[in-house]
Amino acid sequence: MSLTLFARRPAPELPAPEPWPEIGETWKPEGVTVVERYANQAGAVVLVFSPDDQSYQHVVACLGCHYSQTTDPDKTYSSGFTLTEAGRFANTHAASCRALPRDIPARPDDAAAREQLRKWVASWRRRDRDEEIYLRFFNHGRLVLQRSNEWITSELQRLADAQPDLVRAEPSSYSDRIDYYVRQLPKE
Repeated sequence: MSLTLFARRPAPELPAPEPWPEIGETWKPEGVTVVERYANQAGAVVLVFSPDDQSYQHVVACLGCHYSQTTDPDKTYSSGFTLTEAGRFANTHAASCRALPRDIPARPDDAAAREQLRKWVASWRRRDRDEEIYLRFFNHGRLVLQRSNEWITSELQRLADAQPDLVRAEPSSYSDRIDYYVRQLPKE
């Protein structure tokens, strides 16, 4: 009798992800790991997501309005939201937002995503120096790109090869990775 109490049972099967009730489907965009979802006052979803499973930086984005936040604006220096901070900002936004739900952003084709990435990189140019490009710079627009870190890195390399006057690539002095820099604006 006592042996049956402690007998091993097979591990339960995990249920399949349930569709979001407000949109009726499961949405898992590439390059985004959705951690939490909040509903605003009109039923639009406010997401808390990270760019990958290993990241400690989180992003808050509303699928009703165009609100998106990656850092606390009240902090002098912030490298990004922790999960707790992101949850607080998402909840605060959801409590005050009255935007109606929008359609889930469609995944752009590679040409459109490539052009968006190029526009963002070109907008980061400075007059006084080259600016290093970090993957976290793309966190704000992850729902627009819907691409992985590997895809972004390969596109940065492609951009460095195709437009060396815009992006340069060089081996890192600290590790075996390649660092990317957006070149400074040409002098007039």
